[in-house]
Amino acid sequence: MTAPTPAAAANASPLSFPVFRAMWIATIISNIGTWMHDVGAGWLMTSLSPSPLLVALVQAATTLPMFLLALPAGALADIVDRRRMLLAAQLLGLVAAAILAVATWQGLTTPYVLLAATFVLGVAAALSAPVFQAIVPELVDQPALPDAVALNSLGVNISRAIGPALGGVIVALAGTPAVFALNALSVLAVLFVLFRWQRPATARALPPEHFFGALKAGYRYARYSPPLRLVLIRAVGFFVFGSALWAMLPLVARRGLGLDAAGYGALLACMGAGAVVGALLLKRLRKRVPANTISVGATLLFAVATAALALVPSAWVGGAVMFVAGLAWIGMLTSLNVAAQMASPGWVKARALAVYLLVFQGAMTGGSILWGAVASRTDVSTALVIAAAGHVVGLLLAYVWRLPKDTGADLAPSNHWAEPVVSVQPAGDRGPVLVEIEYRIAPAQQAEFIAALHRFRSVRQRDGAIRWDVWEDVAEPGRVLESFVVESWVEHQRQHARVTHADQVDQDIINAFHIGDNPPVVRHLLRPL
Repeated sequence: MTAPTPAAAANASPLSFPVFRAMWIATIISNIGTWMHDVGAGWLMTSLSPSPLLVALVQAATTLPMFLLALPAGALADIVDRRRMLLAAQLLGLVAAAILAVATWQGLTTPYVLLAATFVLGVAAALSAPVFQAIVPELVDQPALPDAVALNSLGVNISRAIGPALGGVIVALAGTPAVFALNALSVLAVLFVLFRWQRPATARALPPEHFFGALKAGYRYARYSPPLRLVLIRAVGFFVFGSALWAMLPLVARRGLGLDAAGYGALLACMGAGAVVGALLLKRLRKRVPANTISVGATLLFAVATAALALVPSAWVGGAVMFVAGLAWIGMLTSLNVAAQMASPGWVKARALAVYLLVFQGAMTGGSILWGAVASRTDVSTALVIAAAGHVVGLLLAYVWRLPKDTGADLAPSNHWAEPVVSVQPAGDRGPVLVEIEYRIAPAQQAEFIAALHRFRSVRQRDGAIRWDVWEDVAEPGRVLESFVVESWVEHQRQHARVTHADQVDQDIINAFHIGDNPPVVRHLLRPL
């Protein structure tokens, strides 16, 4: 078979990649089951308890595991076989859904049993979500990655358009046990694709990271990576207020509009339909409109929909409002997802995306509890109006922390650091390691150079430095020493493998200040045994 030309590869649709296509279809089927479960669980809780707080806790039980487990799951996904991890997580979800179906069929489900089962299903989702996002670059070429991320969002919302309506009908016809049982069966589609996927073995020049070390590295990357921090700040600003619509919707449907389970499912389906239309429009829109502008428009539109939901006089108007909410939701979610993908290189991708999911679901969990409490003290309409106003105020974030364009920096490994000069290769666990880089700078440019070096500090810390300093020689003007400490020799070797082409560009700017025929002198020092 003839290899595609670079131009053809750049224009390839993500669905032209067989494994991505199979996984995309399978996750749609599985997500239809998930949405059916959400309708069944939310509706069953309104029957088991009249408390707005308990109804809102169904949403919280779904999202809390992501908040608790996203980062550990991301760390595992970066150090173990991702396919096997997905298989284990999907099997856990299958077992939990089957047990809930049997318990509900036997009349054993109480509000707390329902919350517990929903929490376990959330655990399975939390273990899966970072891996599903991290494997996307393995399944498509880099030029197709933004469209692949958008397609995944589209798939979720195709499921949202079908699952809630189907779930509502099944609840009305056969009861909630049938919905829970079908959710268990839907997991089989993903399991089938995972069993058939022959994932290539990953070649490792260095030993795998230990779990707790991987956790620290993921946290460190999120803390010191400005592009990822930007995404996290924007996610909190949107999802804390966006959670109100999701948490209050079952109460609006049942009490405000007098709908049954099928009607509630139809409202969610309207939102899913709006999201599908929005995802189809986004591909063209992203080529003409900056991601930050899309996020501002999506936030305003979601604020309008949230406020309107508090005032809807009929189910027909409610359906139209939810359609608009779906348009806005997919616009913001895709903008944030693409930005998070583009902000994370391969070595830490699962952990970086896990941090994003942690913030996303943490904001949704905290927001759901907050708006449930507000509605308990006031009423549902007041909670929705306050949340809508919060969206408008939160737009200030978009003018300080602007989302970048889809074409992000080149985060592929550059391998441009020279290998350390050593007389005897140290053991991997020797440490800490002190790295010193000696620059010779024209005295007139020294202040400008030190400012540039300070801007590069986050790169050193992001990739492994636990301490960073810069020194100037008082006896020899123009001699500047950069130093940083890494925990161990093997961690410093990983630091060599983590630097990217984008880092190389920034480092070339710094090295341009260096004068003399020889490059800056690099020394590696170890604490004596």
